[in-house]
Amino acid sequence: MSEPLTPKKMAATHAAAFTRSRPWNAAEFAALLDSPLVFAAGDARCFALVRVIADEAELLTIATDPAHQRQGLARRCMAEWETAVRDRGTAEAFLEVAEDNAPAQALYRAGGFAECGRRKGYYPRQGAAAADAILMRKALP
Repeated sequence: MSEPLTPKKMAATHAAAFTRSRPWNAAEFAALLDSPLVFAAGDARCFALVRVIADEAELLTIATDPAHQRQGLARRCMAEWETAVRDRGTAEAFLEVAEDNAPAQALYRAGGFAECGRRKGYYPRQGAAAADAILMRKALP
């Protein structure tokens, strides 16, 4: 049985998953979830945070606790939020991913997302050059 999702648990999962960049804290998650435009999918093991504005959805973040990786949770979470945004009438979904995050890129490409742009040096890295952000989009039928 999975744990219910709270901002505190989201922050803990995010911190475990994001070791190369600054993870978001519970207050940041709570502030985002206060918006009627933002919702979460998944559970404390793996969650996605999504914002819907008009007919566009943006994946703000997705995180899987390392203890629960390689179990298909991220794939299921992606499907869950995509279904939810389709139900809200969105036509497109967008996200960004670090160029050095090959597993996430593979997940997104497998789900039908394609690169549509880049932000140079977007993700700071300790002791290394900043990584580009790859912008990806997907039309939602």
